[in-house]
Amino acid sequence: MVSSRSALAGKSSRVACAALALALTLCLILPAAADVRILASGGGAVGDYLNFFAKVKQSGERVVIDGPCLSACTLVLSTVPRQRICVTSRAVLGFHAPYLVDQHGRTFHNAKVTQTINAAYPASVRTWIKKNGGLSQKVIMLKGRELNALYPRC
Repeated sequence: MVSSRSALAGKSSRVACAALALALTLCLILPAAADVRILASGGGAVGDYLNFFAKVKQSGERVVIDGPCLSACTLVLSTVPRQRICVTSRAVLGFHAPYLVDQHGRTFHNAKVTQTINAAYPASVRTWIKKNGGLSQKVIMLKGRELNALYPRC
């Protein structure tokens, strides 16, 4: 009887070790599930935002827009897959035509750059932008029910 108990104990020990090994392997293989939360972003350099959101895309993290996401911040929509973006009731997206800065610090707009940025947004966002006057120097805000029609609530 002792030998059959130790055989069962040995078998259950091997099963437990195998389960632990599998769990540790999955922890090493699967990315950590975390959220990137946007609480307030007024925008900034397009390149900086594109680089950051490319890293977020690669990480597998979900983006929670939980406040104003303005200007270059809205490029999250063109970089991170839609199914990994959600919005809260405080979310507001602000769009405008991008502006460039020359070597003297003067700002100006360029139609080709504006077309490129506009084309990068998902079709549903481009449709909303067009319906609301297009990308211009004036900021247009996407929020509330209109935003919830395009992106799920968190």
